[in-house]
Amino acid sequence: MKKIGILNSEISRVISELGHMDRIVIADAGLPIPSHVKRIDLALKEGVPSFIETVETVLHEMFVEKAYVAQEMGSVSATKKEELIGLLPGVQIKVITHEELKALTHQAKAVIRTGEFTPYANVVLEAGVIF
Repeated sequence: MKKIGILNSEISRVISELGHMDRIVIADAGLPIPSHVKRIDLALKEGVPSFIETVETVLHEMFVEKAYVAQEMGSVSATKKEELIGLLPGVQIKVITHEELKALTHQAKAVIRTGEFTPYANVVLEAGVIF
């Protein structure tokens, strides 16, 4: 049994297979997920697991070079956006429209669906390299 890090085998596998500039999405419970993209559904009930908790856990194993968030997050879910930015020091953050973010999900290696019910609590994480 794995001793530390992410215990979810699907998330652990996806992160281990990422290359430079590959992307994964951490999404609220309502973000549409394209049928051709791997869905890792963690949602148990409203708020469980939370968006921030899931991002924080993924960041323990994934080196992120760039993150994409919807501009709507800043006006509708400003507190979540501030929390998210606090987890990403040194990471380039690109603000795009929610429609552009949904378009990026089509190119993702996986979408991790949380139990988050806060509107626009979604982020696209782009892998960097550790060397």
